[in-house]
Amino acid sequence: MLEEISIENLGVISRAYVDLAGGLTAITGETGAGKTMVLTGLSLLLGAKADPATVRAGAKSATVEGRISAINSTVLEMVDDAGGVLDDDGALIVSRSVASAGRSRTFLGGRSVPQQVLSDVAREIVTIHGQSEQIRLKTASKQRAALDEFAGVEHEDLVATYRSVWAERADVEARLDRLVSQRQERSREAELLRLGLAEVERVEPQPHEDAELAAEALRLSNVEELRAGAQEAHTRLSGGEFGDGEVPASIIESLDAAARAISGISQHDSSLDSVATKMREAQYALEDIATELASYIDGLDADPARLEVVEARRAELFNLRRSYGDTIEAVLAWASEAGLRLMDLEDDSATVELLSDELDRLGERLTQVAAQITASRQRAARNLGEAVSAELAGLAMKGASIEVVLEPLEELGPWGAESVSMLLAAHPGAPARPLGKGASGGELSRVMLALEVALATASQSGARSIPTMIFDEVDSGVGGQAAIEIGKRLALLARTFQVIVVTHLPQVAAFADHHLVVTKGVPEDAADDNAGITQSGLSTVTGDERVSELARMLSGQVESASAREHAQELLNLAAVRS
Repeated sequence: MLEEISIENLGVISRAYVDLAGGLTAITGETGAGKTMVLTGLSLLLGAKADPATVRAGAKSATVEGRISAINSTVLEMVDDAGGVLDDDGALIVSRSVASAGRSRTFLGGRSVPQQVLSDVAREIVTIHGQSEQIRLKTASKQRAALDEFAGVEHEDLVATYRSVWAERADVEARLDRLVSQRQERSREAELLRLGLAEVERVEPQPHEDAELAAEALRLSNVEELRAGAQEAHTRLSGGEFGDGEVPASIIESLDAAARAISGISQHDSSLDSVATKMREAQYALEDIATELASYIDGLDADPARLEVVEARRAELFNLRRSYGDTIEAVLAWASEAGLRLMDLEDDSATVELLSDELDRLGERLTQVAAQITASRQRAARNLGEAVSAELAGLAMKGASIEVVLEPLEELGPWGAESVSMLLAAHPGAPARPLGKGASGGELSRVMLALEVALATASQSGARSIPTMIFDEVDSGVGGQAAIEIGKRLALLARTFQVIVVTHLPQVAAFADHHLVVTKGVPEDAADDNAGITQSGLSTVTGDERVSELARMLSGQVESASAREHAQELLNLAAVRS
C-alpha cells in the first residue's frame, strides 16, 4: 500500500506532501490545477519513463519519493535481488529524480537501479487505469489480455509455454527457409571446395617441400660451378694438377712435413710436444675434409632431367600456394578446413530433414497447447462475461451485458487458435456490438471499471491481486445516477484494496474515505523564488472544507447555499450507501 508521497519541482507543483491511507482516496481540483502532475508523480514512482519537460521551470531537477508498506514476499525477493533494503519498520522507499538536462536517477530501497527494475516491482504493487486504458480496451489484444488475466496463473503459464514454443518454431522455420533458399549457393560453394581439394590431393604437397625443392633446384642449376670450386679446394688440400698445368703444394703434405719437423726438435724442448699434437690433429681434420670433398665431387653430376622434374614440381606447388595459402603449411590447413566445410555442405539434405521433423514436432506441440488454451479461455469467457454484466447492472446499465467471444483462426496465431473480442449489448434487445464500435465514452468508462472490479473480486477470477489501484478519470462521460453508482462501486472495491481515483465528479468524490484537493496559485512575495510563477499544492480536506470542494465541483460556487446543501446531501447519501 502507498503510505505517502512527496513531490518537488514537478510541473506546476513546487512542493507537495501527502499521507495516503487504505480505502478510497479521491483527488480533485480545478482544471489545470495540477491533477495531471500528481498522477505523473505517481507514474514516476511506478517506473514510468522520465520526461525532462515535466521539471518545473527554473529548477534543475524534479524529485518524487514514495513510501510503500505491507510488502509481500514476491516484492521483497525482487528488492533483495536489486540490492535494496526495507527501512526499520519494513516499508519500501522509492525515489525518482528527473533532471532538466542530463540523466535521471531511480532508487529502490536505497539502491540505484535501472528504471525497468522499478517498473517490474511496481507491477506487483500498483496498477494504473486511465483513459488510455479505455482506448486500449477497444483493441482485440487488450481484450484477449484481460481474458487471459481473468483465467488465472495456470492459464497464463499455458500461454507463456505457447509463446515459447511459437518463438522456437519460428526460429526453426527461419533456419529451414534459409537453408532451402541458399541451397543453390551452398551447392556452388561445395563444388568449388571439391575442385580445390581434388587439386591438393593430386599434387600431394608435403610440409616444407617447397623449401627443399628450391634448395635442390639451386644446386642442380649451378652444378659446374659447385664441382669446380669443390675440386679446387680438394686439390689444394690433397695435391694434384689444375687444368692449366699448375701443381700447387699439398696443404696436408706440407702440414705433415711441418709436424715431423717439430717432432724432431721437441726432444730438445718438451713444450713443442703440444704444438706437434695440434698440428697432427689439424692434419687429420683436413684429411677428413678432403675425403668429404672427394665424395661430394663424385656425387655431383649434372642432371638436366632431374632439374626439369624439380622445376615442374615447384610450379605445381606455386599454383597451390597462389590459390589456397602463402605457404604449403597454409595450403594443408585450408584443405583440412575445406574438408570439414564440405562435409557440412554435403550434409544439407540431412539437416533439412532434421529441421523439417523438428518443425512438425513443434507444430504438434503448439496444437496441443493451443487446444488447452482454447478450453481454458472458453470457461473463462463465460465467467468473465457473467461477472462484468453483473457489475454493469450496478453501474446504472441495468440490462446491459458483455459477451466474450472466441473466433477460431484459420491457422494458429502468436497467441493461440482464436481471437478474442468483447461485445456489448447496451440494453435489453440491443444488438451486441464490439466495444471498439458500439460503446460511447461513458459506457466504455463503466465497462472498464466493471472489468477491473470483476478481475479483482469475482469468485471465478484467477487474476493476481494487486493491492493498490489508481483510476484516472474513469468517470469520463458519466453523470447523474451512473456517477453515483461508479462512486459506490469504487467504495466497495476499496473495502478490499487501496483505491485512488482522480475525478471531476462530486458524486464519485463523495464516496471517498479520504479527499485530496489540488489547488493552484501565484506567489506575490518578491522574496519567494517562485514569485510570479503558477504553482500547485496538495492538501487533505475534511468537514466544512470538503463540503466547500464538493460545492465547487457541483456549481463552481463555493459559497452557494444550494450547492453546499447538495454537497452535504451527497456526503450523507454516500455514507448510507457505502
